[in-house]
Amino acid sequence: MWESETESVRGREYGNGVLSSNKHGVKTDGFELRGQSWYVATDIPSDLLVQVGDVNFHLHKYPMLSRSGKVNRLIYESNNPDLNKIALEDLPGGPEAFELAAKFCYGIAVDLTAGNISGLRCAAEYLEMTEDLDEGNLIFKTEAFLSYVVLSSWRDSILVLKSCEKLSPWAENLQIVRRCSESIAWKACANPKGIKWAYTGKPSKVSSPKWNDLKDSSPSRSQPVPPDWWFEDVSILRTDHFVRVITAIKVKGMRFELIGASIMHYAAKWLPGLIKDGQGQGPADDMSISTNSNSSGGTGSSSWKGGLHMIVAGTKEDTPSIQAKDQRMIIESLISIIPPQKDSVSCSFLLRLLRMANLLKVAPALVTELEKRVGMQFEQATLADLLIPSYNKSETMYDVDLVQRLLEHFLVQEQTESSSPSRPPFSDKHMYEGTQRSNNPNAKMRVARLVDSYLTEVSRDRNLSLTKFQVLAEALPESARTCDDGLYRAIDSYLKAHPTLSEHERKRLCRVMDCQKLSIDACMHAAQNERLPLRIVVQVLFSEQVKISNALANSTLKDPAETQYQPLIPNHKTLLEATPLSFQEGWAAAKKDINTLKFELESVKAKYLELQNDMENLQRQFEKMSKQKQTSAWTSGWKKLSKLTKMTAVENHDIGPQISTAAEQTRKTPRRWRNSIS
Repeated sequence: MWESETESVRGREYGNGVLSSNKHGVKTDGFELRGQSWYVATDIPSDLLVQVGDVNFHLHKYPMLSRSGKVNRLIYESNNPDLNKIALEDLPGGPEAFELAAKFCYGIAVDLTAGNISGLRCAAEYLEMTEDLDEGNLIFKTEAFLSYVVLSSWRDSILVLKSCEKLSPWAENLQIVRRCSESIAWKACANPKGIKWAYTGKPSKVSSPKWNDLKDSSPSRSQPVPPDWWFEDVSILRTDHFVRVITAIKVKGMRFELIGASIMHYAAKWLPGLIKDGQGQGPADDMSISTNSNSSGGTGSSSWKGGLHMIVAGTKEDTPSIQAKDQRMIIESLISIIPPQKDSVSCSFLLRLLRMANLLKVAPALVTELEKRVGMQFEQATLADLLIPSYNKSETMYDVDLVQRLLEHFLVQEQTESSSPSRPPFSDKHMYEGTQRSNNPNAKMRVARLVDSYLTEVSRDRNLSLTKFQVLAEALPESARTCDDGLYRAIDSYLKAHPTLSEHERKRLCRVMDCQKLSIDACMHAAQNERLPLRIVVQVLFSEQVKISNALANSTLKDPAETQYQPLIPNHKTLLEATPLSFQEGWAAAKKDINTLKFELESVKAKYLELQNDMENLQRQFEKMSKQKQTSAWTSGWKKLSKLTKMTAVENHDIGPQISTAAEQTRKTPRRWRNSIS
């Protein structure tokens, strides 16, 4: 009844995916499905029941024993020759793969496709369908299909790798994942001009007009193939397989910019809450993050779209644990494969990834690595990206400590680059390729403006301590700020939100600001600011007076060789450009008052000099007059005395006292005049 004949392969039509064995054992017209059970369409009664999951297969022992070492061993090693029921609960590929394997054992033609080849290959390995039992067994034929058909096709390699998601660890142990990943990597690194196969391409809503096309793009059309043609096809893979592909692509030497762009594209697909238009969300907005799924609909499905939707909503305590773990796994995987070079991904992407990493409690080592990556390009950050809520039950609304760490990483990176040699060692060249930048002070200036804006925003939080504000404000060196107007706005905002600060605390807060770096408009505002300590107001007024004096002195310079005041002009213009519009309303009136005071001061000085000259002239005239009067009185007196000597004694007695009295009066009168003048 059972005939044992050698197998004759009807044909290896791998291109059409047809696989059959013409083994005449049990004549059958195929399999029939009745409810949850499969039956062989033959007149011979079944003598073997195989349970695979919830599905029963009513088969015959001889076709199965002749091809499957697993079934052979289960029956003959059970010491029960009449055993007619076995269970294969852990068979990879499930009932679908076993159905194909059973058909192959009965000599029924099997259609091999990219959707079922991986499951059938794993099932053949599980059933031990080796060449030792029969030549041309299922393991050999599925391996040939994988090697000669699947791996030579871009789309089949993607589909097979996608179908391996439910075949772990069999697909890994059989090297299916590795071979498909390397095949995809080789094709992704190929020159776009030489691509002849079909690819999906980017969706039309995000693609550029040059290659904004239908779902299936074809390289045979006139438009050139973009360098990111492979992003969409690779992004359908599960995260661990995507990591394998990106790792293989790195080994092949692809540019780090394209690798970073593919990672950002993958994150945009599976974590849409990570990249969206609204950049200035508050803490409440970050608690709702929805993502697509990474699970496939089935091993035999050729659909390219995911299904499962992972939603993180409400508080962390209400987050479903499975969905949070899936998101955490995606983020941790993406962090681990980001190229080490600077600008491989944008700073905004890194900060959004960091925001979600803190929300989902990613491994601390990966979070630290991500913070260092942000520090490498911190000058590219924006204020909206830095406003990361505090998820660790801190008192503050925003995570100020995180920004402090990012700033420290930036300063360490700046110091390392300024002190490192121009040519790094060969072993570390790949780590620093693209990261070396000159010690450009503009980077620190941009970071200083960013920190000042961040301080202004977070200073409204009443729970922000003075120490945290002061440490963050003083983290940058003094050379990073050419103008302290932004820092003054942050201090003023902090004083508004914290009206109960003591005088000592207000002085301590204002020490972080350099009054000499304030613009004239900021000085005018600060001089009228009642929230500032009196000592700071005096310093501001003195600084304003010095600036005005320097500006006036600079405007009166005639000799071009005297350049000691020349740097004030560009600095003054720079300060005015950085001055906010709110401080410019009273500038015109104040300028008029300054000019009026200057004119009055010059007038007073001129009048004072004139009066001083007049007083000196009067003093000289008075001295001259007094000298002349004294000389004429004594001369006339002596002449009269010479005439009177000839007179009698009586007359001499009468005239003498008169002359002496007149002489005394003439001597006393000029003295009283001189004393009154002096």
